[in-house]
Amino acid sequence: MLVPLRGHRLHLGRDVLVFDLDGTLVDSAPDLDRALGLLLAEEGRRPVSLSETRSMIGDGVDRLVARALARTGSPVAPPEQAGLVARFLAHYSAGRHALTLPYPGVVETLAALQGRGLRLAVCTNKPIAQTREVLSALDLARWFGAVTGGDSAPTRKPDPGHLLATLDLLGAAPAAAVMVGDSANDVEVARAAGVPVVVVSYGYTSVRPADLGADAVIDSFADLLAWLDS
Repeated sequence: MLVPLRGHRLHLGRDVLVFDLDGTLVDSAPDLDRALGLLLAEEGRRPVSLSETRSMIGDGVDRLVARALARTGSPVAPPEQAGLVARFLAHYSAGRHALTLPYPGVVETLAALQGRGLRLAVCTNKPIAQTREVLSALDLARWFGAVTGGDSAPTRKPDPGHLLATLDLLGAAPAAAVMVGDSANDVEVARAAGVPVVVVSYGYTSVRPADLGADAVIDSFADLLAWLDS
């Protein structure tokens, strides 16, 4: 279902779509949960549930690890945290993202968007190495002319510099772009960059999608085509 929230044809004249990754294009929570479980077991801590992991995704790997540590005991000092993040990433990559899947309609919709001549990009807070691994493992990389991770630019979402750096890789201005995501970070980065934003209702957010302040909420990724045609 398509739920327009602002009543404007903000997409007109825009030929660049920039997507968040986790919770928007792919459901990566099972693989992230698996890696967290291995790390926490090494630290002698209880595992977190898949629902807990889903609630902690969205601000980058360092915050995910920090939140998991806080939920299962006491936080750690920054120097120790860096080592734990590195170990988490090693566990995460070692699984080769076998439990991660594109959401229904993603592949078909990306193909349709590219077929319309639209330029597509990914802007995610996930580290760029793991971002490229996921896109490659799921055969999604071919759709995107630009990909940036949380360590690709001096800043990351919700700082507008991250989205603007992604657009720079395409040689595109904010006036040509639309952001598609699932969380407050995606809405905030779009607003700060002067870009309209669509959010999916099925992603990783602790705030009701309708309350995030996006220009539209879609229940299915394929509904993006209807929004563009509305």
